[in-house]
Amino acid sequence: MARRAAPKQDLSEITAFFEAQPTRVFRLGDLKTIFYEHGQAWRLPGVKSADTFIAFLLEKTDLRQVRLGSEHYRDATRYAWGEPSPYQLALSLGKKPYLSHASAMAIHGLTDQIPKTIYINDEQSPKNLPPAVLTQQGIDRAFAGNQRTSRAMYSADTLRVVMISGKHTGRLEVSQLKALDGTLVDATKLERTLIDIAVRPEYAGGPLQVLDAYTAARGRMSINVLVATLKKLAYAYPYHQVIGFYMQRAGYDTAKLDQLKRLGLQFDFYLAYGMRDKELDPTWRLYLLKGF
Repeated sequence: MARRAAPKQDLSEITAFFEAQPTRVFRLGDLKTIFYEHGQAWRLPGVKSADTFIAFLLEKTDLRQVRLGSEHYRDATRYAWGEPSPYQLALSLGKKPYLSHASAMAIHGLTDQIPKTIYINDEQSPKNLPPAVLTQQGIDRAFAGNQRTSRAMYSADTLRVVMISGKHTGRLEVSQLKALDGTLVDATKLERTLIDIAVRPEYAGGPLQVLDAYTAARGRMSINVLVATLKKLAYAYPYHQVIGFYMQRAGYDTAKLDQLKRLGLQFDFYLAYGMRDKELDPTWRLYLLKGF
C-alpha cells in the first residue's frame, strides 16, 4: 500500500500576518515576540521554541536573513519579509533613527540626484554640558582641520547606510514623510533639513549641493520656523551666518535675511571645515572657498 503524502502546511495565516505589518524588516527580538504571541495559535508542526520558529519561517516562507556589514562596528543581522524598502532596512539600525541630510533632501525635492547612500540620524542621549564660551581663536582652531565624519557605515548588497550620532534634540522637527519609493518613514521636515545640511555639508554632497538645495527651497520654507528651530537646537557656533549666506546666494528676500542678521554677527565664521584657499564674505563675516 502506497504511503499517503503528508498534507501541505497552510501558511496563509502567517503570510497574511507578515503582509499586514507596517514594516517588512524585523529584529531577532521582534520575531521572538511574534512567536510568543502567535506561535501556539498557528500550531506549526515541530515548532517548540522561538529558534525553531525562526528556522521554520526561513525555510518555508518569504522571510530571509539580511546581514548589514560594517568595517568599524559589529555587523547587524535583520530579517526581511520579501523585498523590503531600503529605507526600512536603514531605519532598522539604531534605537529611534530618522532620515536626515541628503536622504531628507531627496524626500523634500531639494536635489535632482538619486542618493546612493542613505543617511540616518540616531540621536545621542541627553548631556548636561556647561555652556560653551566662544572665542575667535577657538573657532579658527576648530575649523582649520577636517570635520569629523561618522564611521558607523553599514552595507548590504547595493545598500549603503551612514548612521550619524547627532546631538540630542528630542527628534525636533521630525515627522512621518513619504520616501522616494513611497514608503512612509520618519524624516526631518524641510526647515530642519536646511539647517542640518548647512551644519554638516559633507552629508549633503558639499556646499554646492547645499546651495542648490536652498535654491530649490526658496518660496517653500518658513523663515519663522527655521529661526525658531535653530534657536531650539542651540548650537554653540553661529550657523545662522552660514544659513544667511546660502539664502542670500539663493535669492531670498531681504526681510528673511534680516531675521538671521538680527541673531548677531560677532565672529568670523566658516562655510566648511578644512578650507585652505579661502576668502571672507564681509556681509556674513563668513570664510568661503575662494571663488565659491
